[in-house]
Amino acid sequence: MKVNSWSKIEHKIYINHSKRSFFCDDCIKTIKCAVEKTLCYEQVDVPCVISVLITDDKGIRDYNYEYRGIDEPTDVLSFPMQTFRQAGWSGIYNPELNESTEELTLGDIIVSIETVKRHAIEYGNTIEHEITYMLVHSTLHLLGYDHADESSEKIMHDKSVSILQG
Repeated sequence: MKVNSWSKIEHKIYINHSKRSFFCDDCIKTIKCAVEKTLCYEQVDVPCVISVLITDDKGIRDYNYEYRGIDEPTDVLSFPMQTFRQAGWSGIYNPELNESTEELTLGDIIVSIETVKRHAIEYGNTIEHEITYMLVHSTLHLLGYDHADESSEKIMHDKSVSILQG
């Protein structure tokens, strides 16, 4: 198997969780793996910094209301810190690297562990599968992907499936 240069990039993935949320140590490894697989799949060739907050439905509802004006919980929120001409790593516009660390702050992700657990039951999946899907999906958002229309939704879905199967 050929090892690509971007697969050796060391990204910093910071994971925090609110006191309200139930969280397990195995989830930390799952989250980091999902983010790193997505960055590798997209051939991100600079070290990135991503913050992940795991919270409950009340916590994500508060963020959803504050940043989107929607007063209800959701599964995941993504806050990209970079601008893209087009979706995907190749479409990044003028990346702003930290001068001292030469790292790129890609963005923040907030996940409701309660919603992840409900989805796992509803879809007949494991919690690990659901949290992996949420992190792949939200990392793609940090890379400029969206699902605002049918075409972009299909692209994002197909990429998510490829990453999950990879």
